[in-house]
Amino acid sequence: MTESKKHKKDEEMRPEAVSDQMGSFPAAAENGLETLQKAVDTLTAQSAEYLDSLQRERASFANYKKRVDQDNRLVYENALADIIKAFLPVVDDLERALKNKPADPDCEAWISGVALILQKLMKTLDVKGIAPLNVQPGDDFDPAFQEAVTHEDNPQYSNSQVIEVVQTGYKLKDRVIRPALVRVAK
Repeated sequence: MTESKKHKKDEEMRPEAVSDQMGSFPAAAENGLETLQKAVDTLTAQSAEYLDSLQRERASFANYKKRVDQDNRLVYENALADIIKAFLPVVDDLERALKNKPADPDCEAWISGVALILQKLMKTLDVKGIAPLNVQPGDDFDPAFQEAVTHEDNPQYSNSQVIEVVQTGYKLKDRVIRPALVRVAK
């Protein structure tokens, strides 16, 4: 190194020269720190806004999914109810056949077969959530579950009591798919 270069370097390293250069550093550092703090505050607010938006979208999607699941369940139950309604007359016919069974002892095998078919059909309905409405003579008439075929005088029953169940009603879970047809006392 040449002597002039060495002298110049020594002069730059003197404490007074370093102090002169550092004098402007705190002001620049403070301005930079303020700028960084503003950037951090802006980004923090923006991230909070994004988090809020994300949480709202998640909640909205969860609600949408619940609505779709409920709609699908209702469509399934309506379709099932429509299909079951087509088979209820068969159940009625099998029940009538068993109520009016022949007295001939040679028909016992046939009667047992019809009873077994009805039992299987009722078990299948039960598995699908279909249950007969429990209506007995003497029960109070309830238009939510029963449909009156006739209103007639009957000394055995008081006003608005079921005299006879003409046709069994059925429900799917808590929903009536076919009301019971009944005769009602007046």
